[in-house]
Amino acid sequence: MAEQKPVWQEMGLTAGEYEQICELLGREPNYLETGLFAVLWSEHCSYKNSRPVLKRFPTEGKRVLQGPGENAGAVDIGDGQAVIFKVESHNHPSAIEPYEGAATGVGGVTRDIFTMGARPIASLNSLRFGSLDDDAVRHLLSGVIEGIGGYGNRLGVPTVGGDIFFHSSFKENPLVNAMSVGLVDHDRIVRGRATGPGNLVLLAGAKTGSDGVHGCTFASEELSEETEAPAVQAGGILFWKNSSWRPAWK
Repeated sequence: MAEQKPVWQEMGLTAGEYEQICELLGREPNYLETGLFAVLWSEHCSYKNSRPVLKRFPTEGKRVLQGPGENAGAVDIGDGQAVIFKVESHNHPSAIEPYEGAATGVGGVTRDIFTMGARPIASLNSLRFGSLDDDAVRHLLSGVIEGIGGYGNRLGVPTVGGDIFFHSSFKENPLVNAMSVGLVDHDRIVRGRATGPGNLVLLAGAKTGSDGVHGCTFASEELSEETEAPAVQAGGILFWKNSSWRPAWK
């Protein structure tokens, strides 16, 4: 009988990270606290594995209005306008459920654009797959392409560029990177922060689905035949019509 893994390990935390949590709290975390740390410290939310590489890129400049730390980056393009950029990987979800994994990748970066107050104007992608001689790889390729197109077409945001590369090293774990670009006036940029006491918290959207919070911690795990994958988030698009509410870019 296989030995039961500690809860923190099942949630994608390393032994060192669990020890650090215990030091921060001055005690062992309970189940809920362990889950919260696992999500916030996951590759999906904190880029804990890729951050050392990402730190090598420049993030400041006279035209950079917003660097890392917000929903997306903002660059001044003159005439009081800015271009908003966001790119995100959905590798693990796409390896398990290629259509929904890729579709929610497109939806996620587009969401981060309009939450900055910008109007999404373009989508791009960068994809890596194994050899097309493999039936499983062809299945992944077909699902990812359909997911990108399906979600993008419903949004009405054109895909203006991208690249694709095939190599056997990507057989088990394709790379699916989605990018969204938006346009906004400087004085319409919205930032996801609040100061002072008494602020209301508003949660909008569907209830947490069967993917649960561990759709995030799953990103920190290395895929293998023994990986117990969670349910993959299913994409959903909110349309508004004949409503008094309009986004900042409408």
